[in-house]
Amino acid sequence: MCTVSFIAHNDSYFITSNRDEHISRQKAYAPKEQNINSVRVVFPQDPKAGGTWFAVNEYNQAAVLLNGGFVRHESKGPYARSRGLVLLEIIGSKNPLAIIQEMDLENIEPFTVVIFADGRLVESRWDGSKKHFSILNPEQSYIWSSVTLYDDDAIQTREELFSKFVEEHKTVTPSSIVDFHSNNHNDYENGFVIDRKTGLRTFSVTQAILKSSEVTLKHFDLLGDKRYLVDFSSNKLETSL
Repeated sequence: MCTVSFIAHNDSYFITSNRDEHISRQKAYAPKEQNINSVRVVFPQDPKAGGTWFAVNEYNQAAVLLNGGFVRHESKGPYARSRGLVLLEIIGSKNPLAIIQEMDLENIEPFTVVIFADGRLVESRWDGSKKHFSILNPEQSYIWSSVTLYDDDAIQTREELFSKFVEEHKTVTPSSIVDFHSNNHNDYENGFVIDRKTGLRTFSVTQAILKSSEVTLKHFDLLGDKRYLVDFSSNKLETSL
């Protein structure tokens, strides 16, 4: 929920996310399928509130969450519900882009959500009082870093590293993107895999591979050294150590 990238290549779309949390927080449950509002959804689940930061559904749609809107904010909880539950409400719909525009976000902590649905890529930011929408070009590459964990300089450095990666990998693969996200780039404070003295660490890397007729979710538990793959087309969950 703290770093997200989007890359398109050869009619496939790759969305990859790193989750950074304090080591005191319980690890997420392994990805599994759940039925939300009659929509099949696959996601790793946060034990704390039952929500998630990354989810895909049976309609080859994906939604990914980042904490914070445009600037680092001060938490004013308790809030009406967690942002992870908001994400499930969005993706548990045949039309997530319509849901995010209609839903009431009063007393929800600021967040950014990236939605890929029906060939459209949209960035939506909630600043605590107003929604902001940006329609993006799904044939271009993008990266987001959570404003709650990374300052402007760190975000710029990360964007430069990402641009260099995209430039150097004309034939990008899902594995090469995961490798990029799994690298600290010689910076344990602001790299893509962090290990800060404050106790903040990168818990996992999650990736959705979306094609016209299928979607695959991969989840890499960095702390437990486990890998999970969920293939919607075959309804198969694979786990490897």
